[in-house]
Amino acid sequence: MAFLKIFLFAYLFCKCFCYCYALEARVTTESQHELQHLHTIQLSSLLPSSVCKPSTKANESDSSLKVVHRHGPCFKPNGEKGKWPSHTEILLQDQSRVNSIHSKLSAKTSARLDKMKEKGAATLPAIHGSVVGSGNYIVTVGIGTPKRKFSLIFDTGSDLTWTQCNIPGCASNKTCVYGIQYGDSSFSVGFFAKETLTLTSKDVFPKFLLGCGQNNRGLFRGAAGLLGLGRNKISLVYQTASKYKKRFSYCLPSSSSSTGHLTFGPGIKKSVKFTPLSSAFQGSSFYGLDMTGISVGGEKLPIATTVFSTPGTIIDSGTVITRLPPHAYTVLKTAFRQLMSKYPTAPAVSILDTCYDFSEHETITIPKISFFFNGGVEVDVDVTGIMFPIRASQVCLAFAGNSDPSDVGIFGNVQQHTLEVVYDVAHGQVGFAAGGCS
Repeated sequence: MAFLKIFLFAYLFCKCFCYCYALEARVTTESQHELQHLHTIQLSSLLPSSVCKPSTKANESDSSLKVVHRHGPCFKPNGEKGKWPSHTEILLQDQSRVNSIHSKLSAKTSARLDKMKEKGAATLPAIHGSVVGSGNYIVTVGIGTPKRKFSLIFDTGSDLTWTQCNIPGCASNKTCVYGIQYGDSSFSVGFFAKETLTLTSKDVFPKFLLGCGQNNRGLFRGAAGLLGLGRNKISLVYQTASKYKKRFSYCLPSSSSSTGHLTFGPGIKKSVKFTPLSSAFQGSSFYGLDMTGISVGGEKLPIATTVFSTPGTIIDSGTVITRLPPHAYTVLKTAFRQLMSKYPTAPAVSILDTCYDFSEHETITIPKISFFFNGGVEVDVDVTGIMFPIRASQVCLAFAGNSDPSDVGIFGNVQQHTLEVVYDVAHGQVGFAAGGCS
Protein backbone atom coordinates (compact mmCIF):
# COMPACT_ATOMS: atom_id res chain seq x y z
CA MET A 1 0.00 0.00 0.00
CA ALA A 2 2.85 2.37 0.88
CA PHE A 3 4.49 1.57 -2.43
CA LEU A 4 1.26 2.45 -4.27
CA LYS A 5 1.06 5.82 -2.50
CA ILE A 6 4.65 6.60 -3.38
CA PHE A 7 3.99 5.63 -7.00
CA LEU A 8 0.87 7.81 -7.22
CA PHE A 9 2.70 10.73 -5.60
CA ALA A 10 5.60 10.38 -8.02
CA TYR A 11 3.20 10.13 -10.99
CA LEU A 12 1.23 13.22 -9.99
CA PHE A 13 4.40 15.17 -9.27
CA CYS A 14 5.85 14.28 -12.65
CA LYS A 15 2.62 15.15 -14.44
CA CYS A 16 2.37 18.49 -12.65
CA PHE A 17 6.03 19.26 -13.29
CA CYS A 18 5.74 18.41 -16.97
CA TYR A 19 2.59 20.53 -17.32
CA CYS A 20 4.17 23.50 -15.54
CA TYR A 21 7.33 23.17 -17.65
CA ALA A 22 5.31 23.04 -20.86
CA LEU A 23 3.23 26.03 -19.74
CA GLU A 24 6.36 28.00 -18.88
CA ALA A 25 7.90 27.08 -22.23
CA ARG A 26 4.76 28.18 -24.04
CA VAL A 27 4.63 31.48 -22.15
CA THR A 28 8.34 32.01 -22.87
CA THR A 29 7.79 31.29 -26.56
CA GLU A 30 4.81 33.64 -26.69
CA SER A 31 6.80 36.34 -24.89
CA GLN A 32 9.67 35.95 -27.33
CA HIS A 33 7.21 36.13 -30.22
CA GLU A 34 5.72 39.33 -28.81
CA LEU A 35 9.15 40.88 -28.28
CA GLN A 36 10.07 40.12 -31.90
CA HIS A 37 7.23 42.37 -33.00
CA LEU A 38 7.91 45.30 -30.68
CA HIS A 39 10.35 48.22 -30.76
CA THR A 40 11.86 49.20 -27.41
CA ILE A 41 13.74 52.49 -27.75
CA GLN A 42 14.92 55.54 -25.88
CA LEU A 43 12.37 58.33 -26.16
CA SER A 44 15.19 60.78 -26.92
CA SER A 45 15.89 58.94 -30.20
CA LEU A 46 12.55 60.15 -31.56
CA LEU A 47 12.91 63.79 -30.57
CA PRO A 48 14.51 66.37 -32.90
CA SER A 49 18.07 67.54 -32.39
CA SER A 50 19.73 70.87 -33.19
CA VAL A 51 23.01 69.12 -34.07
CA CYS A 52 23.64 67.57 -37.50
CA LYS A 53 24.67 63.92 -37.31
CA PRO A 54 25.66 62.82 -40.85
CA SER A 55 25.13 59.23 -41.93
CA THR A 56 28.13 56.95 -41.48
CA LYS A 57 27.40 55.23 -44.79
CA ALA A 58 29.96 55.96 -47.49
CA ASN A 59 28.63 56.43 -51.01
CA GLU A 60 28.84 53.12 -52.84
CA SER A 61 28.46 54.91 -56.16
CA ASP A 62 30.09 57.97 -57.69
CA SER A 63 26.63 59.01 -58.92
CA SER A 64 25.35 59.84 -55.45
CA LEU A 65 24.17 63.06 -53.81
CA LYS A 66 23.78 63.81 -50.10
CA VAL A 67 20.17 64.25 -48.97
CA VAL A 68 19.27 66.62 -46.14
CA HIS A 69 15.97 67.73 -44.64
CA ARG A 70 15.26 71.38 -45.35
CA HIS A 71 13.90 71.95 -41.82
CA GLY A 72 16.93 70.48 -40.07
CA PRO A 73 20.44 71.53 -38.95
CA CYS A 74 22.15 69.65 -41.81
CA PHE A 75 20.75 72.07 -44.39
CA LYS A 76 23.03 75.06 -44.94
CA PRO A 77 21.40 77.27 -47.59
CA ASN A 78 23.34 80.00 -49.36
CA GLY A 79 20.54 82.48 -48.93
CA GLU A 80 18.13 83.26 -46.12
CA LYS A 81 16.52 80.09 -44.82
CA GLY A 82 13.83 81.79 -42.81
CA LYS A 83 12.02 80.48 -39.76
CA TRP A 84 11.25 76.77 -39.66
CA PRO A 85 7.52 76.03 -39.82
CA SER A 86 5.71 74.61 -36.80
CA HIS A 87 4.54 70.99 -36.77
CA THR A 88 0.97 72.19 -37.32
CA GLU A 89 2.08 74.22 -40.36
CA ILE A 90 3.97 71.22 -41.77
CA LEU A 91 0.89 69.01 -41.40
CA LEU A 92 -1.41 71.62 -42.94
CA GLN A 93 0.94 72.04 -45.91
CA ASP A 94 1.07 68.27 -46.21
CA GLN A 95 -2.70 68.08 -46.34
CA SER A 96 -2.70 70.72 -49.08
CA ARG A 97 -0.34 68.53 -51.12
CA VAL A 98 -2.51 65.47 -50.53
CA ASN A 99 -5.65 67.37 -51.55
CA SER A 100 -3.87 68.44 -54.72
CA ILE A 101 -2.81 64.86 -55.54
CA HIS A 102 -6.32 63.58 -54.93
CA SER A 103 -7.76 66.29 -57.14
CA LYS A 104 -5.28 65.57 -59.92
CA LEU A 105 -5.90 61.82 -59.86
CA SER A 106 -9.67 61.92 -59.47
CA ALA A 107 -11.79 60.71 -62.33
CA LYS A 108 -13.71 63.97 -62.24
CA THR A 109 -10.58 66.03 -62.87
CA SER A 110 -9.43 63.67 -65.65
CA ALA A 111 -12.78 63.98 -67.36
CA ARG A 112 -12.62 67.77 -67.11
CA LEU A 113 -9.14 67.86 -68.63
CA ASP A 114 -10.20 65.55 -71.47
CA LYS A 115 -13.12 67.86 -72.19
CA MET A 116 -10.77 70.86 -72.30
CA LYS A 117 -8.51 69.07 -74.78
CA GLU A 118 -11.48 68.24 -77.01
CA LYS A 119 -12.44 71.93 -77.11
CA GLY A 120 -8.87 72.90 -77.92
CA ALA A 121 -8.60 75.16 -74.89
CA ALA A 122 -5.48 77.32 -74.78
CA THR A 123 -3.43 76.42 -71.70
CA LEU A 124 0.13 76.51 -70.47
CA PRO A 125 2.27 73.50 -71.47
CA ALA A 126 1.04 70.34 -69.77
CA ILE A 127 3.66 69.54 -67.15
CA HIS A 128 2.60 66.40 -65.30
CA GLY A 129 2.77 66.57 -61.54
CA SER A 130 2.50 70.35 -61.69
CA VAL A 131 -0.11 70.79 -58.98
CA VAL A 132 1.48 68.95 -56.09
CA GLY A 133 3.32 70.43 -53.11
CA SER A 134 7.02 70.99 -53.17
CA GLY A 135 8.41 68.36 -50.75
CA ASN A 136 11.07 68.73 -48.06
CA TYR A 137 14.26 66.82 -48.95
CA ILE A 138 17.18 68.71 -50.48
CA VAL A 139 20.10 67.82 -52.76
CA THR A 140 22.77 70.14 -54.16
CA VAL A 141 23.56 70.17 -57.89
CA GLY A 142 25.52 72.34 -60.30
CA ILE A 143 23.85 74.33 -63.10
CA GLY A 144 25.49 76.42 -65.82
CA THR A 145 29.00 76.86 -67.20
CA PRO A 146 30.91 77.50 -65.07
CA LYS A 147 28.64 75.64 -62.68
CA ARG A 148 26.96 77.27 -59.74
CA LYS A 149 25.63 75.20 -56.84
CA PHE A 150 21.90 75.13 -56.22
CA SER A 151 19.98 73.45 -53.41
CA LEU A 152 16.93 71.79 -54.98
CA ILE A 153 14.01 69.88 -53.47
CA PHE A 154 13.85 66.44 -55.10
CA ASP A 155 10.35 65.19 -55.79
CA THR A 156 9.08 61.92 -57.28
CA GLY A 157 5.68 63.54 -57.81
CA SER A 158 6.96 66.27 -60.14
CA ASP A 159 8.64 66.15 -63.55
CA LEU A 160 10.11 69.53 -64.41
CA THR A 161 13.47 70.52 -62.92
CA TRP A 162 13.57 74.29 -62.42
CA THR A 163 15.53 76.91 -60.55
CA GLN A 164 15.36 80.64 -59.94
CA CYS A 165 16.74 82.19 -63.10
CA ASN A 166 19.86 84.04 -62.03
CA ILE A 167 22.24 81.81 -63.98
CA PRO A 168 24.73 83.85 -66.05
CA GLY A 169 24.24 83.08 -69.76
CA CYS A 170 21.11 80.97 -69.21
CA ALA A 171 20.02 80.04 -72.73
CA SER A 172 16.29 80.46 -72.14
CA ASN A 173 13.69 80.02 -74.82
CA LYS A 174 11.30 82.89 -74.20
CA THR A 175 8.78 81.57 -76.68
CA CYS A 176 8.14 78.48 -74.54
CA VAL A 177 6.58 79.25 -71.17
CA TYR A 178 5.94 77.01 -68.18
CA GLY A 179 3.82 77.55 -65.09
CA ILE A 180 3.62 75.38 -61.99
CA GLN A 181 1.16 75.83 -59.12
CA TYR A 182 1.89 73.64 -56.10
CA GLY A 183 -0.61 72.31 -53.60
CA ASP A 184 0.86 74.43 -50.78
CA SER A 185 0.19 77.63 -52.82
CA SER A 186 3.83 77.96 -53.93
CA PHE A 187 4.35 78.59 -57.63
CA SER A 188 6.94 79.16 -60.33
CA VAL A 189 6.46 80.79 -63.72
CA GLY A 190 9.19 81.21 -66.31
CA PHE A 191 10.79 80.01 -69.55
CA PHE A 192 12.32 76.74 -70.68
CA ALA A 193 16.10 76.71 -71.02
CA LYS A 194 18.89 74.33 -71.99
CA GLU A 195 21.82 74.38 -69.59
CA THR A 196 24.57 72.08 -68.30
CA LEU A 197 23.49 70.02 -65.28
CA THR A 198 26.28 68.72 -63.06
CA LEU A 199 25.36 66.05 -60.52
CA THR A 200 28.89 64.89 -59.69
CA SER A 201 32.32 65.49 -61.21
CA LYS A 202 31.76 62.48 -63.50
CA ASP A 203 28.06 63.06 -64.16
CA VAL A 204 27.65 66.12 -66.39
CA PHE A 205 24.72 66.59 -68.79
CA PRO A 206 24.95 69.36 -71.40
CA LYS A 207 21.78 70.79 -72.92
CA PHE A 208 19.63 69.60 -70.04
CA LEU A 209 16.08 70.99 -70.40
CA LEU A 210 14.96 72.86 -67.29
CA GLY A 211 12.74 75.67 -66.17
CA CYS A 212 14.24 79.14 -65.79
CA GLY A 213 11.99 80.69 -63.12
CA GLN A 214 11.14 84.38 -63.49
CA ASN A 215 8.45 84.63 -60.83
CA ASN A 216 8.76 82.25 -57.88
CA ARG A 217 6.81 82.59 -54.67
CA GLY A 218 5.82 80.43 -51.76
CA LEU A 219 7.13 78.01 -49.18
CA PHE A 220 10.42 76.91 -50.75
CA ARG A 221 12.33 78.26 -47.67
CA GLY A 222 15.95 78.31 -48.73
CA ALA A 223 15.60 75.95 -51.69
CA ALA A 224 16.48 77.39 -55.09
CA GLY A 225 14.03 75.21 -57.02
CA LEU A 226 13.06 71.61 -57.66
CA LEU A 227 14.57 68.42 -59.12
CA GLY A 228 11.82 66.48 -60.92
CA LEU A 229 11.98 62.67 -60.69
CA GLY A 230 8.52 61.83 -62.02
CA ARG A 231 7.58 59.54 -64.93
CA ASN A 232 7.13 62.14 -67.66
CA LYS A 233 9.73 62.42 -70.45
CA ILE A 234 10.78 65.88 -69.29
CA SER A 235 11.95 64.55 -65.91
CA LEU A 236 15.57 63.93 -64.96
CA VAL A 237 14.90 60.18 -65.03
CA TYR A 238 14.23 60.26 -68.78
CA GLN A 239 16.68 63.00 -69.74
CA THR A 240 19.54 60.98 -68.21
CA ALA A 241 18.28 57.56 -69.36
CA SER A 242 21.24 56.87 -71.65
CA LYS A 243 23.60 56.92 -68.65
CA TYR A 244 21.46 55.82 -65.70
CA LYS A 245 19.07 53.41 -67.51
CA LYS A 246 16.05 55.02 -65.79
CA ARG A 247 17.13 53.85 -62.36
CA PHE A 248 17.60 55.79 -59.15
CA SER A 249 17.35 55.12 -55.43
CA TYR A 250 17.32 57.07 -52.21
CA CYS A 251 17.42 56.73 -48.46
CA LEU A 252 15.60 59.33 -46.39
CA PRO A 253 17.29 59.87 -43.01
CA SER A 254 15.75 58.79 -39.71
CA SER A 255 15.38 62.41 -38.57
CA SER A 256 15.80 65.98 -39.78
CA SER A 257 19.19 66.07 -38.00
CA SER A 258 20.71 63.25 -40.07
CA THR A 259 21.55 62.71 -43.76
CA GLY A 260 20.66 60.27 -46.51
CA HIS A 261 21.47 59.87 -50.20
CA LEU A 262 20.02 60.08 -53.71
CA THR A 263 21.85 57.73 -56.08
CA PHE A 264 21.52 57.32 -59.85
CA GLY A 265 22.32 54.28 -61.97
CA PRO A 266 21.85 50.52 -62.13
CA GLY A 267 23.72 49.42 -58.99
CA ILE A 268 21.24 47.50 -56.80
CA LYS A 269 21.65 45.70 -53.46
CA LYS A 270 21.02 41.96 -53.48
CA SER A 271 18.67 42.38 -50.51
CA VAL A 272 16.23 44.61 -52.41
CA LYS A 273 12.75 43.11 -52.84
CA PHE A 274 10.81 44.39 -55.84
CA THR A 275 7.11 44.93 -56.39
CA PRO A 276 5.69 45.79 -59.85
CA LEU A 277 4.54 49.32 -60.57
CA SER A 278 0.75 49.48 -60.60
CA SER A 279 -0.84 49.65 -64.05
CA ALA A 280 -3.54 51.90 -62.57
CA PHE A 281 -1.22 54.93 -62.74
CA GLN A 282 0.27 54.30 -66.15
CA GLY A 283 0.55 57.58 -68.03
CA SER A 284 0.73 59.74 -64.91
CA SER A 285 3.78 61.22 -63.20
CA PHE A 286 3.22 59.15 -60.07
CA TYR A 287 4.71 55.79 -59.11
CA GLY A 288 1.82 53.49 -58.25
CA LEU A 289 2.05 50.41 -56.01
CA ASP A 290 -0.40 47.59 -55.35
CA MET A 291 -0.71 47.48 -51.57
CA THR A 292 -2.30 44.28 -50.24
CA GLY A 293 -2.21 44.55 -46.44
CA ILE A 294 -0.82 45.88 -43.16
CA SER A 295 0.36 44.19 -39.96
CA VAL A 296 0.62 45.65 -36.44
CA GLY A 297 2.62 43.91 -33.75
CA GLY A 298 3.16 40.92 -36.03
CA GLU A 299 -0.55 40.37 -36.66
CA LYS A 300 -1.99 40.86 -40.15
CA LEU A 301 -4.96 43.21 -39.92
CA PRO A 302 -8.37 41.98 -41.15
CA ILE A 303 -8.62 44.32 -44.14
CA ALA A 304 -9.87 43.12 -47.53
CA THR A 305 -7.40 43.71 -50.38
CA THR A 306 -10.17 45.55 -52.28
CA VAL A 307 -9.99 48.31 -49.65
CA PHE A 308 -6.52 49.10 -51.06
CA SER A 309 -6.99 48.10 -54.70
CA THR A 310 -10.13 50.16 -55.33
CA PRO A 311 -8.49 53.60 -54.86
CA GLY A 312 -4.91 52.43 -55.52
CA THR A 313 -1.70 53.59 -53.81
CA ILE A 314 1.25 55.75 -54.85
CA ILE A 315 4.66 56.19 -53.25
CA ASP A 316 5.68 59.83 -52.91
CA SER A 317 8.86 61.49 -51.63
CA GLY A 318 7.06 64.78 -51.00
CA THR A 319 4.06 63.71 -48.92
CA VAL A 320 5.01 63.60 -45.24
CA ILE A 321 2.35 61.39 -43.59
CA THR A 322 1.11 58.13 -45.15
CA ARG A 323 -2.57 58.29 -46.11
CA LEU A 324 -4.69 55.15 -45.94
CA PRO A 325 -8.26 54.37 -47.02
CA PRO A 326 -10.56 55.36 -44.12
CA HIS A 327 -11.50 51.77 -43.19
CA ALA A 328 -7.86 50.62 -43.28
CA TYR A 329 -6.80 53.49 -41.05
CA THR A 330 -9.58 52.80 -38.54
CA VAL A 331 -8.51 49.16 -38.22
CA LEU A 332 -4.84 50.17 -37.95
CA LYS A 333 -5.31 52.76 -35.21
CA THR A 334 -7.67 50.47 -33.26
CA ALA A 335 -5.07 47.70 -33.18
CA PHE A 336 -2.30 50.18 -32.36
CA ARG A 337 -4.27 51.76 -29.51
CA GLN A 338 -4.92 48.36 -27.94
CA LEU A 339 -1.20 47.60 -27.86
CA MET A 340 -0.40 51.07 -26.48
CA SER A 341 -3.07 51.13 -23.76
CA LYS A 342 -0.52 51.37 -20.91
CA TYR A 343 0.50 54.88 -22.00
CA PRO A 344 -1.55 58.01 -21.27
CA THR A 345 -3.06 59.66 -24.33
CA ALA A 346 -2.42 63.22 -25.49
CA PRO A 347 -4.47 65.71 -27.57
CA ALA A 348 -4.67 65.26 -31.33
CA VAL A 349 -2.55 67.43 -33.63
CA SER A 350 -4.04 68.50 -36.95
CA ILE A 351 -4.57 65.32 -39.02
CA LEU A 352 -2.96 63.06 -36.36
CA ASP A 353 -5.60 61.72 -33.95
CA THR A 354 -3.71 59.02 -31.99
CA CYS A 355 -1.20 60.69 -29.68
CA TYR A 356 0.54 59.79 -26.41
CA ASP A 357 2.20 61.50 -23.47
CA PHE A 358 5.62 59.89 -22.93
CA SER A 359 6.98 62.64 -20.69
CA GLU A 360 7.26 60.29 -17.70
CA HIS A 361 9.15 57.64 -19.66
CA GLU A 362 12.77 57.40 -20.76
CA THR A 363 12.18 54.13 -22.63
CA ILE A 364 9.08 53.28 -24.63
CA THR A 365 7.79 50.16 -26.40
CA ILE A 366 6.00 50.49 -29.74
CA PRO A 367 4.44 47.73 -31.89
CA LYS A 368 6.09 47.13 -35.24
CA ILE A 369 4.14 48.00 -38.40
CA SER A 370 4.66 46.43 -41.83
CA PHE A 371 3.20 47.03 -45.29
CA PHE A 372 2.53 44.27 -47.82
CA PHE A 373 2.67 44.74 -51.59
CA ASN A 374 2.02 42.74 -54.74
CA GLY A 375 4.51 39.91 -55.23
CA GLY A 376 4.63 38.98 -51.55
CA VAL A 377 6.85 41.94 -50.65
CA GLU A 378 6.80 42.87 -46.95
CA VAL A 379 8.23 46.26 -45.93
CA ASP A 380 8.97 46.85 -42.24
CA VAL A 381 8.46 50.48 -41.28
CA ASP A 382 11.38 51.88 -39.27
CA VAL A 383 10.53 52.86 -35.69
CA THR A 384 11.13 56.52 -36.61
CA GLY A 385 8.48 56.11 -39.30
CA ILE A 386 5.79 54.93 -36.88
CA MET A 387 5.63 57.94 -34.56
CA PHE A 388 5.61 61.68 -35.32
CA PRO A 389 7.03 63.59 -32.33
CA ILE A 390 5.73 67.04 -31.47
CA ARG A 391 7.26 67.04 -27.99
CA ALA A 392 7.81 64.38 -25.27
CA SER A 393 4.28 64.92 -24.01
CA GLN A 394 2.74 64.65 -27.49
CA VAL A 395 4.03 61.90 -29.78
CA CYS A 396 1.55 60.75 -32.43
CA LEU A 397 0.93 57.77 -34.69
CA ALA A 398 2.32 58.96 -38.05
CA PHE A 399 -0.58 57.80 -40.22
CA ALA A 400 -3.83 59.43 -41.31
CA GLY A 401 -6.99 58.32 -43.04
CA ASN A 402 -8.37 59.72 -46.28
CA SER A 403 -11.79 61.31 -46.09
CA ASP A 404 -13.19 59.25 -48.96
CA PRO A 405 -12.68 55.53 -49.76
CA SER A 406 -12.09 56.42 -53.41
CA ASP A 407 -9.13 58.73 -52.66
CA VAL A 408 -5.76 57.28 -53.59
CA GLY A 409 -3.57 56.02 -50.74
CA ILE A 410 -0.09 57.54 -50.37
CA PHE A 411 3.06 55.88 -49.00
CA GLY A 412 4.57 58.99 -47.38
CA ASN A 413 8.16 59.94 -46.66
CA VAL A 414 8.05 59.50 -42.86
CA GLN A 415 7.27 55.81 -43.35
CA GLN A 416 10.16 55.58 -45.85
CA HIS A 417 12.76 56.59 -43.23
CA THR A 418 16.05 54.58 -43.47
CA LEU A 419 14.72 52.36 -46.30
CA GLU A 420 16.67 51.94 -49.52
CA VAL A 421 13.91 52.74 -52.05
CA VAL A 422 14.89 51.71 -55.59
CA TYR A 423 13.00 52.99 -58.66
CA ASP A 424 13.71 50.71 -61.61
CA VAL A 425 11.57 52.57 -64.12
CA ALA A 426 12.95 50.69 -67.13
CA HIS A 427 11.66 47.39 -65.74
CA GLY A 428 8.50 48.83 -64.17
CA GLN A 429 9.24 48.06 -60.53
CA VAL A 430 10.04 49.61 -57.16
CA GLY A 431 12.19 47.86 -54.57
CA PHE A 432 12.83 48.12 -50.83
CA ALA A 433 15.64 47.11 -48.50
CA ALA A 434 16.32 47.88 -44.83
CA GLY A 435 19.30 49.91 -43.63
CA GLY A 436 19.63 52.17 -46.64
CA CYS A 437 21.32 55.03 -44.78
CA SER A 438 23.77 53.06 -42.62
